[in-house]
Amino acid sequence: MTMPSTLRVGTSRGLIEILQTLRTRESLIFTFAFPAVLCILLGYIFDTPVMEGADTTHSQVFAAGMIAYGVLSTAFISVGVGIAVDRSDGTLLRLRGTPATAGAYFLGKIVLVLFAALFETALLLAVAVGLFHLRLPSDPGRWLTFAWLLVLSVVACTLLGIAASSLARSARSAPAVLNLPVLILQFTSGIFVHIAALPSAMVNVSALFPVKWMGQGFRSVFLPDALAAQEVAGAWEPGRTALVLGAWCLIGLALSLATFRWTDRR
Repeated sequence: MTMPSTLRVGTSRGLIEILQTLRTRESLIFTFAFPAVLCILLGYIFDTPVMEGADTTHSQVFAAGMIAYGVLSTAFISVGVGIAVDRSDGTLLRLRGTPATAGAYFLGKIVLVLFAALFETALLLAVAVGLFHLRLPSDPGRWLTFAWLLVLSVVACTLLGIAASSLARSARSAPAVLNLPVLILQFTSGIFVHIAALPSAMVNVSALFPVKWMGQGFRSVFLPDALAAQEVAGAWEPGRTALVLGAWCLIGLALSLATFRWTDRR
């Protein structure tokens, strides 16, 4: 008898989790809409040109970078908290008795987050285009960049969320444990604050983590090339962005395999 493959089981698990999410109205409203709501708030507060004579506004810059926040919050916080809950209520223990290996479970979470990220991004871009006149790229090359950026960001952040879930001793403590690093990185990586306004030491530390590169990458897709001069290196650096995010995918996988637990600590 041939056992189901990890790819097949993981994909099936991901589809099940998508259906469960769609049936939860609170998840649809608060998880998917939150990046767009933040974009509206920040966009109206800072709706001024990024430089004198420029057509691009700070609201458009925030909108492009906010895609990174949506991915991180869903992949890291939602996945990490969800796994802590699954571990606490015995869901993971029951899954252990099925053909679902740890790898298949990880893949299921990646499928779920990729779906959520596409939904969040579509809503966010609709808000940015409608309210802040963000211009969507007409160059297919930019959309190709968007595609690999989204996939690498989802994989890296989901695997890191899986690994970080083991830091929480219970489902109750998981939100506090996981929200703090996300909140810090949003400010220090140029997502909630324009990266040109941040101290160089802060940016240098943030460059060790994926969020800074995610924000920079998504800005390169949706903003004019002239704004690359406002980045830390004065360029979009797509090659380095791909290398950093790819490295964090490998790091996240290694950490997930090393720390993942099917049951709570006793």
